[in-house]
Amino acid sequence: MPDGPALLVIGECVADIVRLPDAPDRIHPGGSPANVAYGLARLGLGTTLITQLGQDSDGRLIEDHLASAGVRVLTDGSGAPTPAATVRLDEAGRAAYTFEITWTLGAVELSGAPPEHVHTGSVATALEPGAASVLGLVRSLREVATVSYDPNVRPGLMGDHAGAVCRAERCVELSDVVKASDEDLRWLYPDEEPEEAAARWLRSGPAVVLVTRGAAGAVAFLPGATVNIGAPRVRVADTVGAGDAFMSGTLHALASYGLLGAQGRARLRSLDGAVLGDVLRRAVASAAVTVARAGALPPDEEELEEALTSAPVPEH
Repeated sequence: MPDGPALLVIGECVADIVRLPDAPDRIHPGGSPANVAYGLARLGLGTTLITQLGQDSDGRLIEDHLASAGVRVLTDGSGAPTPAATVRLDEAGRAAYTFEITWTLGAVELSGAPPEHVHTGSVATALEPGAASVLGLVRSLREVATVSYDPNVRPGLMGDHAGAVCRAERCVELSDVVKASDEDLRWLYPDEEPEEAAARWLRSGPAVVLVTRGAAGAVAFLPGATVNIGAPRVRVADTVGAGDAFMSGTLHALASYGLLGAQGRARLRSLDGAVLGDVLRRAVASAAVTVARAGALPPDEEELEEALTSAPVPEH
């Protein structure tokens, strides 16, 4: 039986069709929330995913993939086709996406004890009409669970820019932990430095805001403190799922310190820089394992512990 809090992830599954120059296409299970759920389960946390999956070969591939890690999958039974994304990788392994996706999430019944933590983000919080369902579910669970959010901006799916910013800010205000890439923040706020936007988000409600910066590492913002960390040196296969592995690594670390769940919220809001530094070490180590191999394949507990031996030291 998994240890630690019960976690609920809400969001899309996507079949990633990975396209390399002069190579046959590869199909990987993907979707940012699904990747986070998979990463959490790989790290030994009891994880449920609320999503939409079609009754097609891509849906079966993704469901088998999630089940292999122990993720419990709940769907709305709509039968909508499984979303797909074509992922084009450049020579450095950087990913660019084009999507075929709808998101119409309906009601899903949650049985048993409520989750202690809820994570959401990406297309699930940006694309209507499903985004409204996600926001309503998060609001209904916030009193019993801590909440995390990753906008994981996909410009082609965000719709009107002003509306996208408004939706993102509503999610930030509901969250205890927010993670965004510097590219996400530059798209949302093109006239503002990412660090300034993150600090402003922190003042709107979260306990901590984390910003990933690719090969430059990551920075975390607490009230009155900032913690920086570099990225481990690894040979990059591709960057697919790197941010999601960072997110699952972050939540696993916070869970290990007892900082998730309604009972952990007060402790999370008094988080100190030393603990946050260790959380960041675990997050960047998790991402480093993932970028070193093809597809969104985050580490299990043993692989994460091994990666920590070469993880950089945070700077306060």
